[in-house]
Parts: sequence; structure tokens; C-alpha cells
Amino acid sequence: MFLRGAMRVQRKKALVASMISLLLGAVLVYHWKASDSSVLNVQQRLDSAMEKLIERNARHWENSYDDIPYHLKQTSVGSLARNGCMCEEDPQSIKVPLADLFFPRVSAQDLKLAFRPSKLAGVKQRRQQEYNDFRRRSQSAADLLIVAEPNSPLQYPTQGLEVQPKRSVLIPGLALKHKPRSLYSVNLTASMGIFNMAATVNEVQVSNEGKMHIALSSRALSALNRQLQFITYTNTIFHPNTADVVQFGTDGFQAAFTIKIRHEIPPKLYDPGPSAEYNISALVTIATKTFLRYDKLQDLIDSIRLFYPTVTIIIADDSEHTKPVTGPYIEHYIMPFGKGWFAGRNLAISQVTTKYVLWVDDDFIFTSNTRLEKMVEVLERTTLDLVGGAVREVTGYTATYRHTISIEDGGEEGDCLHIRRGFHHIIEGFPNCVVADAVINFFMARTEKVRQVGFDPRLVRVAHLEFFVDGLGSLHVGSCDDVIVNHASKIKGMLPWGQSETDKAYSKFRYPAASNIQNALFYFKNHLKCITSN
Repeated sequence: MFLRGAMRVQRKKALVASMISLLLGAVLVYHWKASDSSVLNVQQRLDSAMEKLIERNARHWENSYDDIPYHLKQTSVGSLARNGCMCEEDPQSIKVPLADLFFPRVSAQDLKLAFRPSKLAGVKQRRQQEYNDFRRRSQSAADLLIVAEPNSPLQYPTQGLEVQPKRSVLIPGLALKHKPRSLYSVNLTASMGIFNMAATVNEVQVSNEGKMHIALSSRALSALNRQLQFITYTNTIFHPNTADVVQFGTDGFQAAFTIKIRHEIPPKLYDPGPSAEYNISALVTIATKTFLRYDKLQDLIDSIRLFYPTVTIIIADDSEHTKPVTGPYIEHYIMPFGKGWFAGRNLAISQVTTKYVLWVDDDFIFTSNTRLEKMVEVLERTTLDLVGGAVREVTGYTATYRHTISIEDGGEEGDCLHIRRGFHHIIEGFPNCVVADAVINFFMARTEKVRQVGFDPRLVRVAHLEFFVDGLGSLHVGSCDDVIVNHASKIKGMLPWGQSETDKAYSKFRYPAASNIQNALFYFKNHLKCITSN
């Protein structure tokens, strides 16, 4: 008897589930009538919705607990964000020769000094305008902190709800948990879409279906909650990547949640080939930038061919009088004379067709320790986007240049960039590899991620850290000290009596007179006011 009853209940549940699936399918294939074409200020709509939400939250929290005393824990205060960052350097406590070499201290740079005082005011004004525009482009309602207030009878999704532009989605989690009363009612309001129902429930009255504001009421709470399970949201104002703030309310209570509106980002996949092992030639392209130093470039190519005879090498060349660089699997691209270091990186990487790109300087030398397979393995088995190696100097010293980077809010004057030696943690399964924010100028990376960050072509001869600052927050960076490339000796070329004419010409361009271009870019482009480092 009990078994037959249970089976009847199961059949009813299956029937209901089938009906719901059919209704939801109808919603997804149904083409909602497009709204009339018009010119709309989407940002203004978003700003208005955000301002209302912020104002409501401010009213709710203002002076709520001002009369309650509190005691700060000094151990925690230092880790909290302050109203404005400070650019402070460590005092020199030990005044002996080479003290900074053995006891490195934090230094600080005031980036405003990159500009003449007469020009600084204009630069600051332009920077502020560009920064405001950037904030408007990059921020949306999804960036707001929305807290579901305690003891509210409203249940709603707080994160994770998305819809594609001009498409529909079922809103999960809507419910009302109210004390017994004669009539229950809720309402929803949007600014970039409309509400509909995938199914109707008896005993529930609905008004304004198909509008930006919908109201529902019922004398039965269970019926109202059942109806809320079928509420759909349809985006009607196109934007490829934004969010709508939905207001959800009942008598005496108001809440808000966001629906992200964005296209599904299509993947860009690379075919590694049928080999069971890592096929380096199919997975990796080696890219470099050269200027005048064809002898060192040829040494690099010869060393690569000893270990990787079929890996493609892409060369960007901005020498004044170029020489042909030929051979199997070599692509040589000629640039305008003196176009620059980062411009050459952009050109070389723009021609890469493999999943990964290995960046090397033109005066590096491959050895048996330059194991690209290890870098590929790390990238394949982790979420890292870029992994650096180590560079061994002729003196025997091996450098990895592992640094952490952070940006601290500094208000209208600009933010503070903090650079520190070190790393975040060791990578599980790879004891010689760590996670950092900036690594040495010998790295393998996912090609698409490097292109996404890009290299600022205004940085002509001296640049490195700038790429990692631009990639902060989008690049997941690692470093392995057991993948080593040798650095060709610079001693002969640095001595005046040992320099060739090529060495002299190279030094003239490679080591120009002091320039403030890096600091000027940090100040304006990255909205920074200073850099601290050790």
C-alpha cells in the first residue's frame, strides 16, 4: 500500500517536472518582441540604479551603532586598507660601504618628479579625466557590495546569476518567508530588462507581466512561492558586458541583487597534435627581439638548434642596416629603425600560432638545463598563465627575479605601487616552482594571455616590470629555478678597449641618457603616485 502510494507520488513529480521542462524550453526558444530602436544612455541608467542602492544602504547603516564603543586590535590594523596609501622608504640604519647590497631596504619614488612643475597640473587633470572614463568603462553594478540583510523575509540570489544580452533566464532562489497574514505580496524592478513567467500558479495575481516592474500577490504563501519559481528575466537593453540591479521587495522590506549581462566568451584553443608526449615544436614558439647584435643572435639560434631543431623562432628586428637571418623554422620580421623593445615584443608575439610562446633575449644561450618540457608541464598541469625560468650569468650567479606586486588606493593623487622581493607560495607537485607577480625576462606563457596584456610600444629601450604591472590581476604568474638559460658574457662589451663598433652603437641606444618615460607612464597610465620597492 505504502509502496503504491510512493510510486503515485513519484509519477506525479515526474509529470510536474516534465511540464516545467517544457515550459522552460518554450521560454528559451520564444523570441521576445524587440523594443523600439532608440538611443539610450545605458551608463546613466546604471548609475541611477547604483546611486539609489547606495543611498538606501547608507540610510540603513547610518548611525546604527555609533553609541557602541570599540577597541582596535593593533595586530590587525596594519593589514587593513587605509584612507590613503603612504610612500615611505626605510631609513638607512647601517652606514657602511655596500650596506644596501647586504641589507636591502625599501626605497620610494615620487612619480610626479617625472614632470616639470609647469606641466604637472595639466597632466594631473588629463589623467583624472582618463581615469574617470576608465572607471566608467570597467565598473558595473556587479562590483557593488550587496549584503542580504538579516531577518529579512526575502530570499534571493546574491551572486552568480547571468544572462546573455537580449536573452532570458529563470531567476532561481526567489521566495518569501513571512509570518502569517491575510495577503502576501512581492514586487521586482529592473532597469535593463523585463520580467515574465514560465508558468502560472492558481491563487496568484500578477500585474505588469512583460514590464520592468512586476507585482505578485496571493492569500496563500505556498502558492506565491511556487509562482516565484517561474519568474524569468529577459534583457532588453543591449550591452556586451554589464549588470542589471534588480530591486526585490515586500511590505516593509527591500533587497537588491545583480544579474550579470554578458556574452559567453568563446575559447581560443590550440591543437597540440596527436603525440602522447609534449611535442614542443607543436606547442611552443620561441620569440625574441634583436637590435644590431647579429653575432649574439646567431649564437642563440645555434644553441636552440642543438636541443630543439624544429621549433619555430620568430625574430623582430629594428636595426638600421638589417642583415638576413635565415634557416629552417625561422621567421625574420623587419621593423622601422629604432622602433623599440616593447614594439618588437608585440610584433613577434603577434605572429605566434602555437599555444605557448617562449620569450628570450637575443644574447641568451640554451644549455641542457634549458628544459622547455618542464615549463610546458607546469603550464599544462596548473592554472598559471606564465612561468619564468632562471638566467645564469657568466660569473655563475643564477637570477630568477621573483617579486610580488600590490597596488594600494591613494585617492585623487594616485595609488601606490609596492614591489617586494619574494613569492606567494610553492606550487604543489613542483618543489622548484613558486607563484609570484613578476619574474625574469625569460618566460613561457599562454600566447593569448600575453596578447591580452600586451606591451606598451612607448617603452623603447628599457622596460620589463611594466608588462607585469599591466598584467596584475589578469596574469597568473609562476617561476621555476630549475629551468635555466645562460646569459652571454657582457664583460668584454662593457670595457672601452674591448668594444667593437657594433658594441658601441648598441650601447648608445640600449643605455640612453636618463629618461622619465617609465615613471611618466606609471603616473598617468596606471594612475600611480609613487613606487616603493626593496
